Amino acid sequence: MSETTQDRFGAGGGLLSGMGADPGERPAAGFNEVRGDRLGGKVALVTGGGNGIGAAVARRLAAKGARVVLADVDDAAGKEVADEIGGVFTHCDVTRLEDNEAAVAVAAERYGRLDLAFLNAGISSGCGLGDDFDVRRYRLAMGVNLDGVVFGVHAALPALRAAGGGTIVATASMAGIVGIPHDPIYAANKHAVVGLVRSLGQDLQSSGIKVQGLCPSFADTAILGEGKAVLEQLGFPILDVSEVVDTFFRLLDSDGTGECWFVVPGRESQPFAFRRAPGPRA
Repeated sequence: MSETTQDRFGAGGGLLSGMGADPGERPAAGFNEVRGDRLGGKVALVTGGGNGIGAAVARRLAAKGARVVLADVDDAAGKEVADEIGGVFTHCDVTRLEDNEAAVAVAAERYGRLDLAFLNAGISSGCGLGDDFDVRRYRLAMGVNLDGVVFGVHAALPALRAAGGGTIVATASMAGIVGIPHDPIYAANKHAVVGLVRSLGQDLQSSGIKVQGLCPSFADTAILGEGKAVLEQLGFPILDVSEVVDTFFRLLDSDGTGECWFVVPGRESQPFAFRRAPGPRA
């Protein structure tokens, strides 16, 4: 952990430090709550905030009174959005733990706290596991989509605890719930994010920290790339980004934690109902 983050928020930010919450335990009254209609004075960190879903969520957070720190590797786009909404931009490669810690430190130095971490940065893998396998692309996709969430949680926990609780939202995908034959590597890291969200939701309840997953199907963002034309030819509906943002704010207002909210064209968004796994027989 960086010295700045350690000094600001104290020790104890490791991922295992919240262990001990019983499944179904509810946080006690008095924890810091992040609700969509009560964002005045709240501080939010948005990774991948320069484009797509991240930028759209950042704009609405700011419009509702939140103070926003945008983090992205795309400096030009990130600065443009930050300037537009009166926020702060910081360069952040989410595959680097130290960059995630530095982004949290920016929130501390500029605004004195952190209430909401939206861990949104993501890319497609661009390769499969056959002759097209590219180990560099594989490691990059796993680094952004999975490490970026793990490192983001680890960096944010001390600040959220110092604020008396808060919320972490991770962008997963419907690819974290169902198989995606055309990009199995993307499906693998998004399934991992879903598992992390479901596990941390229970783990962090006693600290007053909610953890939620945002799982859109194909949304109209740059990540679709050439695939957008293919989807259009097939007649597959593509989500407008505003639908994803609407669901983001619905999950903020949910009393649950460890939920994975699907966003699918033509359906009302809600937490996906995972079936209970069979337990051992005596």
